[in-house]
Order: sequence, then structure tokens, then C-alpha cells
Amino acid sequence: MTTLTREEQPEVIDLDRVTIRFAGDSGDGMQITGTQFTRTSAVFGNDISTVPDIPAEIRAPQGSLPGVSAFQVSFSSYDIFTPGDVPDALVAMNPAALKVHLADLPKGGILVCNTDEFNESNLKKAGYTSNPLDDGSLSAYRVFPVPIGTMNSRALKDVDLTAPLKDRSKNMFALGLMFWMYSRPLETTIKFNEQYYGRRNPVVAEANIKSLKAGYNYGETTEVFAQHYHVPKAKLPAGLYRNITGNEATAMGFLTASKLADRPLYYGSYPITPASDILHALAAFKRFGVKTFQAEDEIAAIGTAIGASFGGLLGMTGTSGPGIALKSEAIGLAVSVELPLVIIDVQRSGPSTGIPTKTEQGDLLQCMFGRNSAAPVAIVAPATSSDCFYMAIEAWRIAIKYRTPVIFLSDLYLGVGSEPWLIPNYGDLEKMDANFATDPETFKRYARDPETLAPPWAIPGTPGLEHRVGGLEKQNITGNVNYEAENHDLMTKLRAEKIERIANDIPDLEVFGDEGGGELLVLGWGSTYGVNRTAVQRSRTAGLSVSQAHLRYLNPFPKNLGDVLSRFKKVLIPENNLGQLQLLVRGRYLVDAVGLHRVTGRPFTISEVEVKIREMLG
Repeated sequence: MTTLTREEQPEVIDLDRVTIRFAGDSGDGMQITGTQFTRTSAVFGNDISTVPDIPAEIRAPQGSLPGVSAFQVSFSSYDIFTPGDVPDALVAMNPAALKVHLADLPKGGILVCNTDEFNESNLKKAGYTSNPLDDGSLSAYRVFPVPIGTMNSRALKDVDLTAPLKDRSKNMFALGLMFWMYSRPLETTIKFNEQYYGRRNPVVAEANIKSLKAGYNYGETTEVFAQHYHVPKAKLPAGLYRNITGNEATAMGFLTASKLADRPLYYGSYPITPASDILHALAAFKRFGVKTFQAEDEIAAIGTAIGASFGGLLGMTGTSGPGIALKSEAIGLAVSVELPLVIIDVQRSGPSTGIPTKTEQGDLLQCMFGRNSAAPVAIVAPATSSDCFYMAIEAWRIAIKYRTPVIFLSDLYLGVGSEPWLIPNYGDLEKMDANFATDPETFKRYARDPETLAPPWAIPGTPGLEHRVGGLEKQNITGNVNYEAENHDLMTKLRAEKIERIANDIPDLEVFGDEGGGELLVLGWGSTYGVNRTAVQRSRTAGLSVSQAHLRYLNPFPKNLGDVLSRFKKVLIPENNLGQLQLLVRGRYLVDAVGLHRVTGRPFTISEVEVKIREMLG
């Protein structure tokens, strides 16, 4: 290795935004690598957006295409809404990673390859007949071959670990190299290793830190790199920020809701990808009065949550699409007994088991109608990872005020993706009042609030407030079991009207762009927010008459949705499904909305939405 003189130091180039994708075998630590790069960029002050790409196989054969794990992080000096369409730089730890992700790297993009893994065996597993590092097939890219394994082994020659354990630190070498290339400090990751690994195995922490520094020094001293890059801090609103995933924000939002309502939170759940992180996070909040229960199945989980709500707690359960199917009868029970309940659905690719580690928006119609008879529930959907915090609070506000189940409809892209979160002042958040019934003289189980149609919530054991709940139809006002046709018709309509009245209590739909109307409106929900907003921004900059609106309330819709739709000549609805919101909008508002659909397990790219906008505007 040759050390550069001061005059030969690499040129530093300022950039506004960079997107990096780390890719390797599922045992190469790509998720930790990407997460540490993200945390460092967040501490540095950049705006960030991330998306992990985790193999669906629990442990695919090493070096195989199905075993490739990746993590994409985009960091910038301005406000961004997506983790980027394509990477500016790809770190490929083996041939399989290169094979899977090379198609996404634009011509001229930076390609860092771990040459130690490009041997005959791994090339064959990846389907290569020749070594792409030698055969000229990568000539369109800026290729940097680096013997990461060898250099890492040299750096750890004095560390008391076996060779296989030393090799597991090579992701830190790659991370250190990319820290140098993009002018990131090492301190955040050094501290992480000291705190996370240092307590368990100080030797592993020592190895990781040495590897990290060795990668950084390699970039600084080798003649391979003629340039490295700098992305300035973003000009974000003043305040205290932390990097947060959607699932973390969801858990913190529900904890905050319990404090705002001054009621203990109960979470009954059965482990399922990608919702399990919420169970893990809430279990860590025991000191805040949160009670968590890992049930034996999905049905038991929601049953215990309904029981908790009956007992005066904030009963909640969480799952993904297959679990919603199993919980459907119990959700109908919660509709019938009219108790507050929140059901989390972090959507994933289906049907059935599908592709558990890939994203989709395929559960909207199931959440709307997937119960026997007429059993309407409220549905809210966060737009971004940090928005999960606020919509979690909103879910409980609606559930408590209207005594109804509320489905919190997230998805994998939001749940595992991350972005900076401006931590709010707790004192600025609105309190909630459970408003329990206490007066035996006036208590009737289904005597409804004239404004909301919500029945009273009575804690069992309160003297004089004895009552029954259950799935059998109840008589209006009294709550006695009743089989009369007219009473059933009335109770069914009252439950539906109660959900409709929630529209009086949610904000109007806002339009980004031409509020008075125009040629085209891009309407979305859930995780399409970022790509839709960016595509509309770019299209408007190009002079096109296009605006955006985004739904965070899906049942009921905002009261002004019909009016907003009527102001635009055309409506485009991008969805990671085959047109579920499109079906609802066309059926309810008689608008000839056009859908943009994909079910690839990957989020939309900005360019896909841009192309469709241009197509619809001629």
C-alpha cells in the first residue's frame, strides 16, 4: 500500500444527496452496517431515509442469490421523502450481491467489490461463467476492487479471536471505508460497539473497532480513490432529533397515548414478521406500566386484548395480513361490544405466508370488509416512518372517544424504514379522557352520546354498573340480549353511523400544489407518500399541472375528499396492490380514477410515478 503525499490527497467533492446500498450474504451483517451508516449520518445532521431488504429465507445457502441481504440509505443536505430510486454507490460483498443488485446501479455509479469472495465457487453459485471483475462487463461503472477479507484479517492479526470470528468483522471494514469515502465520523459507531458488544464480549468490540478504523485508513492512504465526497448538514427545523424506524415510532406512540389517557397499555400479540418489533419494543416499556403478552396464537392474542379493554385498560393487539384474517371473528366481537381496541396491521407481501420480508399494501379491503355481516371499524394509515408516532396516538384518540376498534394500517416499508424524528414536547400533546361511567342512576350500556353515538365505558366491579357484553345482539339502550328484527336493524345502523361520524372529528384532506384544482391529482395512502410527493414536486418544477393529496384516514374518509376529487380533471392512485383504494374511490365518488399498481414486494420508484404522470398529461 502506498501512502499519499499531501499534494496527492483525494479531491473532496460536495454533493447535495447520496444513496448507498450495502449488499452481501445474510451473514455478512449488512443490516447493522446500513444502520450504523444511517445513525452516523443522522448525528452528523443530514436528512435521511432508509429501506432494508431482508431475505425471505431464514438462512439461505451462503453465497446464493436468495441469501442476499441489502440495506439502502439516502442522506442529504435538504428535506427528502424516500430512500432514493437507485444507489449512487453499491458495496457488493460477494458475487451474489453483485448479481442481484447491479441492475439498479446507474452507469457511472460507484461499485465497491470485496475481491476475496469472487472465487470460482461463489461465482458459480451466483450464476457467473466468468469473473465480472476481469471480463470487462463492469466497464460502465467506477469499479473499486478491494480485498476486504484480507485487509480485515491483517488488521486483526493481534486480536484473540478465531479466523471465522475475525472474518465476521469485515462488514466494519467496509463501513469504515464508506465512512471515509463520504466524510463521515467514526465516533458514533465506535461508541455503539463499546456499548453493545463491549458488555458482552470486549474482544469482539475491539475487533469491530479495529476493523472500522482499518477500513477508514485504507480509504485515506491507498491510491485507489482519486476522490471522496462531502454532503453538508440539512437545514431542518430546530429541535431534538433521533433516527427512528416506523415500528419504533409506533411503539412509542402507543406508549405516549397510554400516558395521555392515563390508562395502562396492554398488548397481546403473536410473533409475526414484520410486526414483531413492536412487541419487542413495548415489552421494554414495562417500567411505564405497559403489559405485554406473547399469546399462543393470533385468536388468543386479540381475545386477551378485548378482555383488557373490558377491564378498563387500553387493549391492543398487532399482527400482519395473515393474522388479521385469523383475528376477523374477534374483531367482529369488538365491533359488537363497542369497546375501545386498536389492531395493528404491518402489511407484507401475500397471500398466505407470501414473502414475509417484502412490502405490500394488500390488506386495505380485508381491513374494510373482512368480517361477517356489517362490522365497520375505523382505519388510520401513517404516511411516513415518523408519522407512525402521531397516527398511533390518533388511533387511540378515536378508539376511546368513539368506543370502537381502530385498525392501524402500516406496512413493512414504513415499519423497518427509518428517518429523522423531531421529538415533540409532551406538554404540547392533547390529553385524552376515558370518561368512564360512574353513576348507577344514569348508566345504560347502550345509551349513546348524542354527538358521537358512543356508548359508555364501564369498568367491571363498579357498584351499580353491572352489565353484560358478548357477541349476541343487544337491545338498544339496555344492553339485554335481543333477537328482534327491528332492534337488530337499528343497532347495525347505529354502529355504522358511529363510524361515519368520526369524519366530523378528523382534519380535512390537504392538497399539495393547486388547491383550487387542475389537470391531475395524485392520490395515495400509506407508504406511497414519499414517492408521490417527490414525483409531484419534480413534475411541477417541469411545468406540469399536477398536485398531490394523501389519505391518513381510510375509514371514514375525510369529509372533503369528494370535493377535492371534483376539482381535478384526472385522478391517479399509485398503490402497492392491484387497485384497492382505486376501487373504493371509484365506487363511492363515481370518479374514473386511474390506478398505478405493482406487487413486486418493493416500493415504487419516483421515476415510475413520474412516467405515469407524464403519460396521463400527454
